[in-house]
Amino acid sequence: MGDPDKPLGFAIDEMSREGVPAYLDVQATSQVDPRVLDAMLPYLVGSFGNAHSKTHSFGWESEEAVETAREQVATLIGANPREVVFTSGATESNNMSIKGVAHFYGKKKKHIVTTQTEHKCVLDSCRVLETEGFEVTYLPVERATGLVNLEELEAAVRPGETALVSVMAVNNEIGTLQPLKAIGAIAKKAKAFFHTDAAQMVGKLPFDVDDVGADLVSISGHKLYGPKGVGALYVRRRPRVRLEPVFSGGGQERGLRSGTLPTALCVGLGAAADVAARELDNDMAHIARLSKRLMDAVDEHIPEVVLNGHPTARHPGNVNLSFAYVEGESLLMSIKNIAVSSGSACTSASLEPSYVLRAIGVSEDLAHTSIRFGIGRFTTEQELDFAVDLLKTHVGRLRDMSPLWELVQEGVDLSTINWTQDAAHHHH
Repeated sequence: MGDPDKPLGFAIDEMSREGVPAYLDVQATSQVDPRVLDAMLPYLVGSFGNAHSKTHSFGWESEEAVETAREQVATLIGANPREVVFTSGATESNNMSIKGVAHFYGKKKKHIVTTQTEHKCVLDSCRVLETEGFEVTYLPVERATGLVNLEELEAAVRPGETALVSVMAVNNEIGTLQPLKAIGAIAKKAKAFFHTDAAQMVGKLPFDVDDVGADLVSISGHKLYGPKGVGALYVRRRPRVRLEPVFSGGGQERGLRSGTLPTALCVGLGAAADVAARELDNDMAHIARLSKRLMDAVDEHIPEVVLNGHPTARHPGNVNLSFAYVEGESLLMSIKNIAVSSGSACTSASLEPSYVLRAIGVSEDLAHTSIRFGIGRFTTEQELDFAVDLLKTHVGRLRDMSPLWELVQEGVDLSTINWTQDAAHHHH
Protein backbone atom coordinates (compact mmCIF):
# COMPACT_ATOMS: atom_id res chain seq x y z
CA MET A 1 0.00 0.00 0.00
CA GLY A 2 2.92 2.39 0.54
CA ASP A 3 3.16 4.89 3.37
CA PRO A 4 -0.33 5.86 4.60
CA ASP A 5 0.92 9.23 5.90
CA LYS A 6 2.05 10.35 2.45
CA PRO A 7 -0.37 12.62 0.61
CA LEU A 8 -1.54 11.17 -2.67
CA GLY A 9 -0.79 12.84 -5.96
CA PHE A 10 2.22 14.89 -6.82
CA ALA A 11 5.39 14.96 -4.73
CA ILE A 12 8.72 16.23 -5.91
CA ASP A 13 10.76 13.73 -3.88
CA GLU A 14 8.86 10.91 -5.62
CA MET A 15 10.27 12.18 -8.91
CA SER A 16 13.87 12.16 -7.82
CA ARG A 17 16.01 9.52 -9.46
CA GLU A 18 18.98 7.56 -8.26
CA GLY A 19 22.29 8.65 -9.69
CA VAL A 20 23.70 11.96 -10.77
CA PRO A 21 21.54 14.84 -12.04
CA ALA A 22 21.92 15.79 -15.71
CA TYR A 23 24.58 18.52 -15.76
CA LEU A 24 23.42 21.49 -17.85
CA ASP A 25 25.26 24.30 -16.07
CA VAL A 26 28.50 24.42 -17.99
CA GLN A 27 28.64 28.26 -17.84
CA ALA A 28 29.08 27.97 -14.06
CA THR A 29 31.88 25.44 -14.36
CA SER A 30 32.91 22.56 -16.58
CA GLN A 31 34.17 19.05 -15.87
CA VAL A 32 37.92 18.54 -16.04
CA ASP A 33 38.67 16.77 -19.32
CA PRO A 34 40.36 13.40 -18.57
CA ARG A 35 43.25 14.40 -20.87
CA VAL A 36 43.79 17.44 -18.66
CA LEU A 37 43.88 15.38 -15.49
CA ASP A 38 46.41 13.01 -17.06
CA ALA A 39 48.71 15.93 -17.85
CA MET A 40 48.39 17.34 -14.32
CA LEU A 41 48.91 14.25 -12.16
CA PRO A 42 52.72 13.95 -12.42
CA TYR A 43 53.10 17.51 -11.12
CA LEU A 44 51.04 16.69 -8.03
CA VAL A 45 53.25 13.69 -7.23
CA GLY A 46 56.92 13.29 -8.16
CA SER A 47 57.58 16.46 -10.14
CA PHE A 48 56.74 18.83 -7.31
CA GLY A 49 59.52 21.42 -7.72
CA ASN A 50 59.06 25.18 -7.53
CA ALA A 51 59.19 26.57 -11.08
CA HIS A 52 61.15 29.55 -9.74
CA SER A 53 63.92 27.42 -8.16
CA LYS A 54 66.91 27.88 -10.46
CA THR A 55 69.46 25.67 -8.70
CA HIS A 56 68.22 22.09 -9.20
CA SER A 57 66.44 19.79 -11.61
CA PHE A 58 63.16 19.79 -9.62
CA GLY A 59 62.81 23.50 -10.36
CA TRP A 60 63.95 23.22 -13.98
CA GLU A 61 61.49 20.44 -14.66
CA SER A 62 58.59 22.48 -13.27
CA GLU A 63 59.69 25.60 -15.10
CA GLU A 64 59.78 23.70 -18.39
CA ALA A 65 56.27 22.36 -17.77
CA VAL A 66 54.94 25.85 -16.98
CA GLU A 67 56.54 27.33 -20.09
CA THR A 68 55.06 24.59 -22.28
CA ALA A 69 51.66 25.40 -20.78
CA ARG A 70 52.22 29.09 -21.49
CA GLU A 71 52.89 28.24 -25.15
CA GLN A 72 49.73 26.12 -25.30
CA VAL A 73 47.57 28.98 -23.98
CA ALA A 74 49.27 31.44 -26.35
CA THR A 75 48.71 29.16 -29.34
CA LEU A 76 44.99 28.88 -28.60
CA ILE A 77 44.52 32.67 -28.81
CA GLY A 78 47.15 33.49 -31.44
CA ALA A 79 49.52 35.23 -29.03
CA ASN A 80 53.22 35.18 -28.18
CA PRO A 81 53.92 33.09 -25.02
CA ARG A 82 55.62 36.13 -23.45
CA GLU A 83 52.24 37.89 -23.53
CA VAL A 84 50.57 35.27 -21.31
CA VAL A 85 50.50 35.77 -17.52
CA PHE A 86 49.17 33.01 -15.28
CA THR A 87 46.60 34.11 -12.67
CA SER A 88 44.16 32.46 -10.28
CA GLY A 89 41.27 32.85 -12.72
CA ALA A 90 39.26 35.36 -14.73
CA THR A 91 38.24 37.34 -11.63
CA GLU A 92 41.89 38.10 -10.93
CA SER A 93 42.63 38.73 -14.62
CA ASN A 94 39.75 41.22 -14.80
CA ASN A 95 40.89 42.97 -11.61
CA MET A 96 44.47 43.16 -12.91
CA SER A 97 43.38 44.57 -16.26
CA ILE A 98 41.02 47.24 -15.04
CA LYS A 99 42.78 48.38 -11.88
CA GLY A 100 46.21 47.80 -13.43
CA VAL A 101 45.65 50.01 -16.46
CA ALA A 102 43.78 52.65 -14.46
CA HIS A 103 46.52 52.94 -11.85
CA PHE A 104 49.36 52.96 -14.38
CA TYR A 105 47.86 55.54 -16.74
CA GLY A 106 45.62 57.30 -14.21
CA LYS A 107 47.66 60.48 -13.94
CA LYS A 108 46.79 61.35 -17.54
CA LYS A 109 43.68 59.29 -18.25
CA LYS A 110 40.83 59.12 -15.77
CA HIS A 111 38.02 57.59 -17.83
CA ILE A 112 36.90 53.98 -18.42
CA VAL A 113 34.10 52.64 -20.62
CA THR A 114 32.33 49.33 -19.93
CA THR A 115 28.81 47.87 -20.24
CA GLN A 116 26.00 47.23 -17.78
CA THR A 117 26.00 43.48 -18.47
CA GLU A 118 29.63 42.74 -17.61
CA HIS A 119 30.56 40.11 -15.05
CA LYS A 120 30.32 41.29 -11.45
CA CYS A 121 34.11 41.43 -11.01
CA VAL A 122 34.42 43.94 -13.87
CA LEU A 123 31.60 46.11 -12.53
CA ASP A 124 32.99 45.91 -8.99
CA SER A 125 36.52 46.81 -10.09
CA CYS A 126 35.06 49.85 -11.85
CA ARG A 127 33.09 50.81 -8.74
CA VAL A 128 36.29 50.75 -6.70
CA LEU A 129 37.99 53.01 -9.25
CA GLU A 130 35.07 55.44 -9.03
CA THR A 131 35.77 55.83 -5.31
CA GLU A 132 39.36 56.74 -6.30
CA GLY A 133 38.23 59.54 -8.59
CA PHE A 134 38.02 57.75 -11.93
CA GLU A 135 35.01 58.28 -14.16
CA VAL A 136 33.28 55.20 -15.54
CA THR A 137 30.70 55.09 -18.33
CA TYR A 138 28.44 52.02 -18.02
CA LEU A 139 26.94 51.63 -21.49
CA PRO A 140 23.45 50.20 -21.75
CA VAL A 141 23.02 47.30 -24.17
CA GLU A 142 20.36 46.85 -26.82
CA ARG A 143 17.02 45.55 -25.65
CA ALA A 144 16.43 41.82 -26.03
CA THR A 145 19.74 41.10 -27.81
CA GLY A 146 22.23 42.42 -25.24
CA LEU A 147 24.54 43.76 -27.94
CA VAL A 148 26.61 46.88 -27.42
CA ASN A 149 25.47 49.73 -29.64
CA LEU A 150 28.63 50.71 -31.55
CA GLU A 151 27.49 54.29 -32.14
CA GLU A 152 26.92 54.77 -28.43
CA LEU A 153 30.33 53.27 -27.74
CA GLU A 154 31.96 55.60 -30.22
CA ALA A 155 30.23 58.58 -28.61
CA ALA A 156 31.30 57.46 -25.14
CA VAL A 157 35.07 57.10 -25.72
CA ARG A 158 37.11 60.26 -25.32
CA PRO A 159 40.41 60.36 -27.21
CA GLY A 160 43.23 61.22 -24.82
CA GLU A 161 41.04 60.75 -21.74
CA THR A 162 39.73 57.18 -21.94
CA ALA A 163 42.31 54.70 -20.64
CA LEU A 164 40.36 51.48 -21.18
CA VAL A 165 37.33 50.02 -22.92
CA SER A 166 36.24 46.75 -21.27
CA VAL A 167 33.57 44.66 -23.01
CA MET A 168 33.09 40.94 -22.41
CA ALA A 169 33.23 38.53 -25.36
CA VAL A 170 30.40 36.08 -24.62
CA ASN A 171 27.97 36.91 -21.84
CA ASN A 172 27.86 34.27 -19.08
CA GLU A 173 24.11 34.57 -18.52
CA ILE A 174 22.62 35.00 -21.98
CA GLY A 175 25.41 33.88 -24.33
CA THR A 176 25.39 37.04 -26.48
CA LEU A 177 28.56 37.42 -28.54
CA GLN A 178 29.71 41.04 -28.86
CA PRO A 179 31.15 42.51 -32.09
CA LEU A 180 34.67 42.43 -30.67
CA LYS A 181 36.54 43.45 -33.80
CA ALA A 182 34.48 46.62 -34.22
CA ILE A 183 34.83 47.44 -30.51
CA GLY A 184 38.60 46.95 -30.73
CA ALA A 185 38.78 49.34 -33.70
CA ILE A 186 36.81 52.03 -31.84
CA ALA A 187 39.07 51.72 -28.79
CA LYS A 188 42.20 51.88 -30.92
CA LYS A 189 41.02 54.98 -32.75
CA ALA A 190 40.51 56.69 -29.37
CA LYS A 191 43.98 55.50 -28.23
CA ALA A 192 42.35 53.54 -25.40
CA PHE A 193 43.27 49.96 -24.56
CA PHE A 194 40.68 47.26 -25.24
CA HIS A 195 40.13 44.61 -22.55
CA THR A 196 37.76 41.70 -23.06
CA ASP A 197 36.67 39.14 -20.49
CA ALA A 198 36.72 36.10 -22.77
CA ALA A 199 36.22 33.42 -20.10
CA GLN A 200 33.07 32.13 -21.83
CA MET A 201 34.54 32.31 -25.35
CA VAL A 202 38.15 31.16 -25.41
CA GLY A 203 38.32 27.46 -26.26
CA LYS A 204 34.67 27.38 -27.36
CA LEU A 205 34.59 29.71 -30.35
CA PRO A 206 37.49 30.78 -32.59
CA PHE A 207 39.33 33.64 -30.87
CA ASP A 208 42.46 35.42 -32.07
CA VAL A 209 43.90 38.41 -30.19
CA ASP A 210 45.12 40.17 -33.34
CA ASP A 211 41.95 39.54 -35.27
CA VAL A 212 39.90 40.98 -32.40
CA GLY A 213 42.36 43.78 -31.71
CA ALA A 214 42.39 43.08 -27.98
CA ASP A 215 45.12 44.46 -25.70
CA LEU A 216 44.07 42.51 -22.60
CA VAL A 217 42.15 39.22 -22.51
CA SER A 218 40.94 37.36 -19.41
CA ILE A 219 40.79 33.56 -19.48
CA SER A 220 39.51 31.05 -16.91
CA GLY A 221 40.67 27.43 -16.61
CA HIS A 222 37.47 25.89 -15.25
CA LYS A 223 35.31 27.32 -18.03
CA LEU A 224 37.23 25.35 -20.66
CA TYR A 225 37.46 21.89 -19.07
CA GLY A 226 40.54 22.74 -17.02
CA PRO A 227 40.99 22.91 -13.22
CA LYS A 228 39.51 25.58 -10.96
CA GLY A 229 41.83 28.13 -9.38
CA VAL A 230 43.86 28.98 -12.47
CA GLY A 231 43.42 31.39 -15.34
CA ALA A 232 45.46 33.61 -17.60
CA LEU A 233 45.72 37.20 -18.69
CA TYR A 234 46.91 38.11 -22.16
CA VAL A 235 48.87 41.38 -22.04
CA ARG A 236 49.81 42.80 -25.46
CA ARG A 237 53.48 43.62 -26.02
CA ARG A 238 53.19 45.66 -29.25
CA PRO A 239 51.93 48.28 -28.63
CA ARG A 240 52.93 47.57 -25.06
CA VAL A 241 50.32 47.60 -22.34
CA ARG A 242 51.66 48.56 -18.92
CA LEU A 243 49.92 47.48 -15.73
CA GLU A 244 50.43 48.36 -12.13
CA PRO A 245 50.41 44.93 -10.45
CA VAL A 246 47.74 44.11 -7.87
CA PHE A 247 50.03 41.78 -5.88
CA SER A 248 53.35 42.82 -4.35
CA GLY A 249 56.00 40.16 -3.89
CA GLY A 250 58.84 38.29 -5.52
CA GLY A 251 58.26 39.70 -8.98
CA GLN A 252 57.23 36.51 -10.75
CA GLU A 253 55.46 36.66 -14.14
CA ARG A 254 57.62 39.60 -15.27
CA GLY A 255 56.65 41.51 -12.14
CA LEU A 256 52.97 41.53 -13.10
CA ARG A 257 51.82 38.75 -10.81
CA SER A 258 53.98 37.80 -7.84
CA GLY A 259 53.57 34.44 -6.15
CA THR A 260 54.80 30.91 -6.80
CA LEU A 261 53.05 29.46 -9.81
CA PRO A 262 50.94 26.35 -9.12
CA THR A 263 52.71 24.05 -11.58
CA ALA A 264 49.98 21.40 -11.79
CA LEU A 265 47.25 24.00 -12.33
CA CYS A 266 49.25 25.82 -15.00
CA VAL A 267 49.90 22.50 -16.74
CA GLY A 268 46.17 21.78 -16.52
CA LEU A 269 45.26 25.11 -18.12
CA GLY A 270 47.82 24.49 -20.87
CA ALA A 271 46.49 20.99 -21.54
CA ALA A 272 42.91 22.30 -21.58
CA ALA A 273 43.90 24.98 -24.10
CA ASP A 274 45.67 22.37 -26.24
CA VAL A 275 42.68 20.02 -26.18
CA ALA A 276 40.31 22.92 -26.92
CA ALA A 277 42.35 23.94 -29.96
CA ARG A 278 42.30 20.39 -31.32
CA GLU A 279 38.64 19.73 -30.48
CA LEU A 280 37.25 23.14 -31.44
CA ASP A 281 35.51 22.04 -34.65
CA ASN A 282 34.13 18.86 -33.07
CA ASP A 283 32.94 20.72 -29.97
CA MET A 284 31.26 23.46 -31.99
CA ALA A 285 29.42 20.97 -34.21
CA HIS A 286 28.33 18.85 -31.22
CA ILE A 287 27.11 21.87 -29.23
CA ALA A 288 25.31 23.47 -32.19
CA ARG A 289 23.49 20.18 -32.88
CA LEU A 290 22.41 19.69 -29.25
CA SER A 291 21.44 23.34 -28.89
CA LYS A 292 19.15 23.03 -31.91
CA ARG A 293 17.72 19.80 -30.49
CA LEU A 294 16.84 21.55 -27.22
CA MET A 295 15.36 24.63 -28.89
CA ASP A 296 13.32 22.59 -31.38
CA ALA A 297 11.90 20.38 -28.62
CA VAL A 298 10.96 23.37 -26.46
CA ASP A 299 9.38 25.14 -29.46
CA GLU A 300 7.38 22.06 -30.27
CA HIS A 301 6.12 21.16 -26.80
CA ILE A 302 6.00 24.30 -24.64
CA PRO A 303 4.19 27.49 -25.67
CA GLU A 304 5.08 31.03 -24.48
CA VAL A 305 8.84 30.57 -24.11
CA VAL A 306 11.27 33.40 -24.88
CA LEU A 307 14.95 33.00 -25.77
CA ASN A 308 16.94 35.72 -23.98
CA GLY A 309 19.88 37.32 -25.77
CA HIS A 310 20.67 37.57 -29.47
CA PRO A 311 19.07 34.92 -31.72
CA THR A 312 22.20 34.43 -33.87
CA ALA A 313 25.15 36.42 -32.45
CA ARG A 314 25.58 34.02 -29.57
CA HIS A 315 27.38 30.99 -28.24
CA PRO A 316 24.87 28.19 -28.91
CA GLY A 317 25.93 26.35 -25.75
CA ASN A 318 24.16 29.00 -23.68
CA VAL A 319 20.37 28.77 -23.96
CA ASN A 320 18.65 31.15 -21.55
CA LEU A 321 14.88 30.71 -21.67
CA SER A 322 12.04 32.50 -19.92
CA PHE A 323 8.94 30.41 -19.29
CA ALA A 324 6.06 32.87 -19.00
CA TYR A 325 3.53 32.46 -16.16
CA VAL A 326 5.76 30.17 -14.11
CA GLU A 327 7.57 31.14 -10.92
CA GLY A 328 11.25 30.54 -11.63
CA GLU A 329 12.21 29.27 -8.20
CA SER A 330 9.41 26.71 -8.10
CA LEU A 331 10.37 25.52 -11.58
CA LEU A 332 14.01 25.15 -10.48
CA MET A 333 12.92 23.16 -7.44
CA SER A 334 10.70 20.94 -9.57
CA ILE A 335 13.44 20.05 -12.01
CA LYS A 336 16.08 19.32 -9.44
CA ASN A 337 17.22 16.23 -11.35
CA ILE A 338 18.83 18.56 -13.85
CA ALA A 339 21.57 20.94 -12.83
CA VAL A 340 20.69 24.31 -14.34
CA SER A 341 20.67 27.81 -12.96
CA SER A 342 18.65 30.98 -13.04
CA GLY A 343 20.99 33.90 -13.54
CA SER A 344 24.66 33.37 -12.75
CA ALA A 345 26.17 31.22 -10.01
CA CYS A 346 27.90 34.27 -8.57
CA THR A 347 24.65 35.95 -7.61
CA SER A 348 22.26 32.99 -7.38
CA ALA A 349 21.97 33.29 -3.60
CA SER A 350 19.93 36.49 -3.92
CA LEU A 351 16.34 36.49 -5.14
CA GLU A 352 16.88 39.70 -7.09
CA PRO A 353 16.17 39.12 -10.76
CA SER A 354 19.33 39.06 -12.84
CA TYR A 355 20.80 42.50 -13.59
CA VAL A 356 21.80 41.19 -17.03
CA LEU A 357 18.21 40.29 -17.91
CA ARG A 358 16.99 43.63 -16.55
CA ALA A 359 19.57 45.41 -18.71
CA ILE A 360 18.23 43.75 -21.87
CA GLY A 361 14.73 44.88 -20.95
CA VAL A 362 13.26 41.59 -19.73
CA SER A 363 10.32 42.43 -17.49
CA GLU A 364 10.77 41.52 -13.85
CA ASP A 365 8.20 38.72 -13.90
CA LEU A 366 9.78 37.12 -16.99
CA ALA A 367 13.26 37.57 -15.51
CA HIS A 368 12.12 35.52 -12.54
CA THR A 369 11.10 32.68 -14.86
CA SER A 370 14.39 32.43 -16.70
CA ILE A 371 16.54 29.32 -16.68
CA ARG A 372 19.93 28.94 -18.32
CA PHE A 373 20.71 25.64 -20.00
CA GLY A 374 24.39 25.05 -20.62
CA ILE A 375 25.52 22.64 -23.32
CA GLY A 376 29.15 21.58 -23.51
CA ARG A 377 31.67 19.03 -24.71
CA PHE A 378 30.32 16.28 -22.45
CA THR A 379 26.58 16.97 -22.72
CA THR A 380 24.60 14.05 -24.13
CA GLU A 381 21.35 13.80 -26.07
CA GLN A 382 19.89 11.75 -23.23
CA GLU A 383 20.49 14.56 -20.75
CA LEU A 384 18.74 17.07 -23.00
CA ASP A 385 15.80 14.79 -23.74
CA PHE A 386 15.44 14.14 -20.01
CA ALA A 387 15.45 17.90 -19.39
CA VAL A 388 12.78 18.51 -22.03
CA ASP A 389 10.57 15.76 -20.54
CA LEU A 390 10.83 17.31 -17.08
CA LEU A 391 10.08 20.77 -18.47
CA LYS A 392 7.01 19.54 -20.33
CA THR A 393 5.65 18.02 -17.11
CA HIS A 394 6.44 20.84 -14.71
CA VAL A 395 5.91 23.94 -16.80
CA GLY A 396 2.47 22.57 -17.62
CA ARG A 397 1.76 21.67 -13.99
CA LEU A 398 2.85 25.05 -12.63
CA ARG A 399 0.94 26.94 -15.29
CA ASP A 400 -2.20 25.00 -14.44
CA MET A 401 -1.85 26.43 -10.93
CA SER A 402 -1.51 30.00 -12.23
CA PRO A 403 -4.61 32.19 -12.46
CA LEU A 404 -2.73 34.40 -14.93
CA TRP A 405 -2.21 31.48 -17.30
CA GLU A 406 -5.94 30.76 -17.10
CA LEU A 407 -6.79 34.34 -18.07
CA VAL A 408 -4.33 34.26 -20.97
CA GLN A 409 -5.87 31.01 -22.22
CA GLU A 410 -9.23 32.78 -22.20
CA GLY A 411 -7.77 35.49 -24.43
CA VAL A 412 -7.41 38.25 -21.81
CA ASP A 413 -4.57 40.72 -22.45
CA LEU A 414 -2.96 40.98 -19.00
CA SER A 415 -1.41 44.39 -19.69
CA THR A 416 -4.88 45.92 -19.96
CA ILE A 417 -6.12 44.69 -16.58
CA ASN A 418 -6.53 47.30 -13.89
CA TRP A 419 -5.52 45.36 -10.77
CA THR A 420 -7.30 46.68 -7.67
CA GLN A 421 -4.07 47.29 -5.78
CA ASP A 422 -2.76 49.44 -8.64
CA ALA A 423 -6.05 51.27 -8.79
CA ALA A 424 -5.77 52.00 -5.09
CA HIS A 425 -2.27 53.35 -5.62
CA HIS A 426 -3.47 55.76 -8.28
CA HIS A 427 -5.90 57.40 -5.87
CA HIS A 428 -3.19 58.42 -3.40
